Amino acid sequence: MWAYFERILDSSMFSPHGICLLWEPELIWLHAVSDAAIAAAYFSIPFALAILVTKRRDLQFGWVFWAFAIFIMACGLTHMLSIYTLWVPIYGIEGLVKAATAVASIFTAAALWPLLPKILTIPSPFELQKVQAALEVEEIKSRDATQLLKQVGEAQRAMRESMTRLTAIVETAVDGVILFDAQARILLFNPACERLFGYRADEVMNLDIGMLMADEKRPSSTGRAPGFATGETAGLRKDGSTFPMDLSVGQAWQDGELIYVGIVHDLTARKLTEQQLQQAQKMETVGQLSGGIAHDFNNLLTVIIGNAEHLSEQLKARPDLRQFADDICESGERGAELTQRLLAFSRRQLLQPRTIDCRELILSMLKLFKRTLRENIEIRTTFGSGTIQAFADRAQLESAVLNLALNAQDAMPSGGHLTLSTEIAAIDEDYRALHPEVASGSYALISVTDDGEGMTPEVIERAFEPFFTTKEVGKGSGLGLSMIYGFAKQSDGHVSIYSEQGLGTTVRIYLPRVGAGQTVAEMPENDEAAPRGHETILIAEDDPFVRSSVILRVEALGYRVVAAVNGKEALQRLRADPGIDMLFTDIVMPGGMSGWELADQARRIRPGLPVLFTSGYALETLVEQGRAQAEAVVLTKPYRKTELAQRLRDAFAAAAVTS
Repeated sequence: MWAYFERILDSSMFSPHGICLLWEPELIWLHAVSDAAIAAAYFSIPFALAILVTKRRDLQFGWVFWAFAIFIMACGLTHMLSIYTLWVPIYGIEGLVKAATAVASIFTAAALWPLLPKILTIPSPFELQKVQAALEVEEIKSRDATQLLKQVGEAQRAMRESMTRLTAIVETAVDGVILFDAQARILLFNPACERLFGYRADEVMNLDIGMLMADEKRPSSTGRAPGFATGETAGLRKDGSTFPMDLSVGQAWQDGELIYVGIVHDLTARKLTEQQLQQAQKMETVGQLSGGIAHDFNNLLTVIIGNAEHLSEQLKARPDLRQFADDICESGERGAELTQRLLAFSRRQLLQPRTIDCRELILSMLKLFKRTLRENIEIRTTFGSGTIQAFADRAQLESAVLNLALNAQDAMPSGGHLTLSTEIAAIDEDYRALHPEVASGSYALISVTDDGEGMTPEVIERAFEPFFTTKEVGKGSGLGLSMIYGFAKQSDGHVSIYSEQGLGTTVRIYLPRVGAGQTVAEMPENDEAAPRGHETILIAEDDPFVRSSVILRVEALGYRVVAAVNGKEALQRLRADPGIDMLFTDIVMPGGMSGWELADQARRIRPGLPVLFTSGYALETLVEQGRAQAEAVVLTKPYRKTELAQRLRDAFAAAAVTS
């Protein structure tokens, strides 16, 4: 092998290549310069490839670049040897270099062809531009999508905030809000509706809204929502009771379907206020009329009495004729008394108010009552603790108490008990809800109670009207109670009647209190300290306004309420609802069943059932009349919320002891 290389490398027998070119300088230098330029270019390419590969580590197929660099370097070396062989005949070395170049080229070519498919997958600049353009488009779309998502997110957030605000408005609204569809199915029932109708929202969902309407106000049998009457109508509670309400129905489209929104406003308080206002206006009108008549009639009576007295003096010699004149004068004086009472009712009399000790006034009148009233009338007195002073006209107050005592005597033809009492009373907002014409505050209270025949609701409603009387003709003027009414109003006070047929009557006169020191606003009921509960109470009360007020107050104490308008309905409720824990009943109710009878029958159905009675009479009075047992729990009307709360717990405790 070494001999082979020695023979190849031996150039002694060869001539330089320049001989072939006849040593023509132009040809010699043309070849030399051209090969030198080609060699320089070849040598520069490997350096560039080496820099590229070393700087770009991420290039795929880097070894191909190195192989190509070696091949190019060998090509450049062959061109340098071509220049050298122009003068030195080293053809053996030149041949070896070409052989090495051939090997490098073959290896590079052999390696390049298998890589060609992979190399072709490398994107071209044009393709990269297209990809870049596509990426830019996608980026724009992405930005648009991001912006759109942001806008959608903001819209959703605004919608959620709007729904939250709307929900808060609906949930906290004082008026009831009901959403229902074209088939009259309830879709929304806010808390105000729950309080108004007594149903929970989940109890009425998808049910016909007609269940909330009184029978005479329900829509047609088609059940379509447009059949509902708007305006003033009657609502039907879960317990079967009704209440006046104002119904306003609007409509809207939701997801292509027609829906309706009903706004329910409770008119119970307004109706009561309207009734009170109508009564006050009627009394004011009658008062103005009677006052005007009384003043004019007094002028006539002055002339009649004066002329009758003068005529009587002139007829001293004729006793038979003088008696006629005296009769005329006496009749005129009786007429003057009637006009004085009319002036008292119309609040046009001249009052001289001063401080009155109510206890001393009643005690001072006892002798008068004993001389005036029949012997079969037993007079009793009860006094509250402390000094009770009123600011009023003493003469008018004495006249008012005397009138009430005489009326009580007439109501007890077979005898009975007359109770005179005085105490400090507070008129609060609950009482004002039923009597809005009364100012809240602390009053001196004088009560006159009998156990006579009592009054019907119709008589109580007209009791204060002038000339209204239930007595026979000639036995009453009908001005006694009207005079008391006018006196109390003119004294900035109040008068009320509580009466039940068969139990008797209590008339209460509220007068401004002297040295009250505190008003009702300064003497809170301390509702937080009032005992509360969670039991279910059946309330039997025939008066719709009293029933509505009691329901609200009992529910405010945490109890669940089932209401009935009479004893028969109360027994039906008791049989249907095993969860009822107590009966709270008025003593006198329509329908032929009293509160006592209702309690007896209720305890046959549910032995040991706690019962709380309510009446305008104290328990002692009812026991004396044989209308109650001494152990009965009675809440005396009117009562405050704290009294109601305590009596409810007392009734539960009494039932637990007896069982």
